[in-house]
Amino acid sequence: MSVFRICVVFALCVGLLCGGLLWSSAAAVAQDKKPAADAKKARELSESESVLRVESELAEEATPKPSDAKAAATTVVDEKGINILTLLFSGGHLMWPIVAMSLLVVTFGVERSLALRRRKILPPELVKALGRAAEQPGGFDPRRAYKLCQEFPSTAATVMRAMLLKLGRPHIELERAGSEAEQREAGRLYANVRWLGLAAAVAPLMGLLGTVWGMINAFFATANLPTGANKAEALAQGIYVALVTTFAGLAVAIPAAVLAHMFEGRIQKLFRELDEMLQGIMPQLERFEGRMKVGHGEGHKKPAGKAAEVHR
Repeated sequence: MSVFRICVVFALCVGLLCGGLLWSSAAAVAQDKKPAADAKKARELSESESVLRVESELAEEATPKPSDAKAAATTVVDEKGINILTLLFSGGHLMWPIVAMSLLVVTFGVERSLALRRRKILPPELVKALGRAAEQPGGFDPRRAYKLCQEFPSTAATVMRAMLLKLGRPHIELERAGSEAEQREAGRLYANVRWLGLAAAVAPLMGLLGTVWGMINAFFATANLPTGANKAEALAQGIYVALVTTFAGLAVAIPAAVLAHMFEGRIQKLFRELDEMLQGIMPQLERFEGRMKVGHGEGHKKPAGKAAEVHR
């Protein structure tokens, strides 16, 4: 069931990514069409003006003021902006592993958010029911506790069942059974959190690798430019594209690290609460130490078909 849930979340993430790419492509096409329409309108306006006015404007533009040139350059930069989609596609082949890593982060982030809910690990109903069972006048009934664990399947129920199956053994064996069950359950819960830690560690390295490779290509292309070419502009363009992978790697690694830390803290908090609950029930379980069967006094026979008993 857990693998099926991960596959469903991964498919949803891929669908959302494709939808975002299509929307960004449409926006990019719309932005490209707008400058073309504005240029056409400006060309029609200039053709309708008189030749004398055009010559005077050209004369004025030939000697621009420094402040006017600076304002014009700022306007051009502001209007052009940065197309994120085009920038990502120009980052090179190492952008694809980073995109795959981002899908992994989203998939396991959503999956762990669903799997680490309180009712999946420490259901409040189970805690309240076990508390009422421990406060009964007739004493704690292990058979009732075992049925409650079957009724509310969870991490706490699994640990409690492991201890109930050792009922009647010495106190140290009960604690060992509970500790081993907690370790198994903790390993299961931490399994998918480790993927987020892996993404947080590997994504910046992939981004750095892409940047180093882009810098090598930029300097190589600049060194082989023909004489008279603007090498500074070519080098700036190459470095500008090369830094895209570092930006993408950090954009993936930072959320992955935050999610991994958050999930680890949630697991530790819930297991501390589980330990406190088991410590409260332990004195009730110690009363059955040395008994072969639970719930039967001496001289009573075991009823046939009583499958719910907890044996030694």
